[in-house]
Amino acid sequence: MNITDYMNNLGQAARSASRVLAVATTAQKNKALLAIADALVAKTDFLVAENEKDLIAGKVNGLDDAMLDRLRLTPAGVVSIATGVRQVAALPDPIGEIKDMAYRPSGIQLGKMRVPLGVVGIIYESRPNVTADAAALCLKSGNATILRGGSEAIHSNRAIAQCIIDGLRSTDLPTTAVQVVETTDRDAVGRLIAMPEFVDVIVPRGGKSLIARISEGARVPVIKHLDGICHSYVDATADLALSWRVCDNAKTHRYGVCNAMETLLVDAAIASAFLPKMADIYRAKGVELRGCPRTCAISPMLAASEEDWSTEYLAPILAIKIVDGMDAAIEHINTYGSHHTDAIMTQDYAKARQFLAQVDSSSVMVNASTRFADGFEYGLGAEIGISTDKFHARGPVGLEGLTSQKYIVFGQGQIRQ
Repeated sequence: MNITDYMNNLGQAARSASRVLAVATTAQKNKALLAIADALVAKTDFLVAENEKDLIAGKVNGLDDAMLDRLRLTPAGVVSIATGVRQVAALPDPIGEIKDMAYRPSGIQLGKMRVPLGVVGIIYESRPNVTADAAALCLKSGNATILRGGSEAIHSNRAIAQCIIDGLRSTDLPTTAVQVVETTDRDAVGRLIAMPEFVDVIVPRGGKSLIARISEGARVPVIKHLDGICHSYVDATADLALSWRVCDNAKTHRYGVCNAMETLLVDAAIASAFLPKMADIYRAKGVELRGCPRTCAISPMLAASEEDWSTEYLAPILAIKIVDGMDAAIEHINTYGSHHTDAIMTQDYAKARQFLAQVDSSSVMVNASTRFADGFEYGLGAEIGISTDKFHARGPVGLEGLTSQKYIVFGQGQIRQ
């Protein structure tokens, strides 16, 4: 296979499909999405069987438990994926929306219209649900997409892609609106991120090394986050029972996800009352704790190193640090964090507002688990990824993050004087 020719063909087909999707009606797009959801459910047994091939290969190839967890697809998982596709169909269609119409002194009427980005390339690892989630979001937002999953999920991704194609075939939209790269050759990725004539934006989803590699080599704009070093800060005024429950969930609900808490910060004024029970809760669930010297003095645990403060574990490991007040907590978060998701536990309204204003992250929370930083939980139906960039899209990227705006002008023969 000539990779350059193969990827060029995908790109040309996607560009042509994007022009059709840009003018597709909401009814057309929703019909396709519902057909895709039905196809996924109808082929549940097939999808699980294909996924099992990937799981077996993954174990043989030494994938760790966190990676296998991301890869696993159960019958309930298939239903959840199909539900997500239907939720996207139920969302308002942003395309064609016109806002901020106003008359200018010249008499022209000026506004902004929301439009698709065009062609979205998505490069991801492990999670086969991304294939359906990304396809649904791109389709609803009027974008064609080229999907390149990891080799560890090749059987799962091909199976889901077949369901998507089956759904598109039942409509009058082109089946090339969603294309999955069939080869596992890594040169395909290099070509995908370097053909701006066909691709308008790249969304990488996976480990830090993958995203860094894509960002460094791309000739196409990239929507990305490198890692999820998420913090929870327990303020001196925090409700202890609430904080034990929330901080437990933030770490132990799931380990191998980017919105799991990796560092717990505790105000020195409340540390002796809060930490012993919190540490017992974590230990009972098998979490390895690594603390600063003051933390270890209150609850014996492994000593944390400087590297721990900037590590995304994606595992049952947690770093804990005692800080002298909220200013120190904010300084730590902005120094060591990844601008993903950070939370404060407090009963002080003024402190909550200060934390929201000064923590430089894409999601900032008060008295809530960092695990809520998710497209489904934010009402986006699904997410194509999470962006820690500050331009175009930030936080969970749903339909609106896959669109742009253009100025539109209505006139009645006005000329520039």
